[in-house]
Amino acid sequence: MIRYVSIFVWFSIIVCTILGYLAWPQIFTPESMARLLNEFKSSALVIFAVFSIVRGLTLLPSTPLVLAGTIAFPGEPWLVLVVSMFGIIASSSMIYWFSDFLGISDFFETRKPAAVAKIRRKLDRPTGLAFVFLWAFFPLVPTDAVCYVAGSIRMNFPKFILAIFAGELILCSFYIFSGSYIIDLLK
Repeated sequence: MIRYVSIFVWFSIIVCTILGYLAWPQIFTPESMARLLNEFKSSALVIFAVFSIVRGLTLLPSTPLVLAGTIAFPGEPWLVLVVSMFGIIASSSMIYWFSDFLGISDFFETRKPAAVAKIRRKLDRPTGLAFVFLWAFFPLVPTDAVCYVAGSIRMNFPKFILAIFAGELILCSFYIFSGSYIIDLLK
């Protein structure tokens, strides 16, 4: 019963996010997310942290949120990096641990069996950690996908999360510090 309620809540979050994106795509831009954070000045950092953690459950990429944090907190790039990384690690961990419980593994295996099998083969190799690192580092692929598959095959969690951390740290650092530099140039 708990599994079905969890699946329903998770699925509802995804459906609401997709419908919201289709109805109001302008809300999902980094600039509008930054405006939203700035409207709640006293609790903006808490909202940013919660969004960073929950974002993984919505299947949305972390990039717009990281850029929104850079825009909303222009003088605090290290703070944005710490909060973004905490959110990415927390959401990646949730996806890893709950992928089987929520039936996400079954969903992806029935919808995209060839893609899942390909990722699974890459993760099962001795170079699996390098694959996770590169997947997390490469901005054009969703990190959440590798988290689902790693969770479904129960890849060694400490090694998995370290690879995610290293890849995302490089990517987020680039986004945040180059974004901060560009923001400073535009002032």
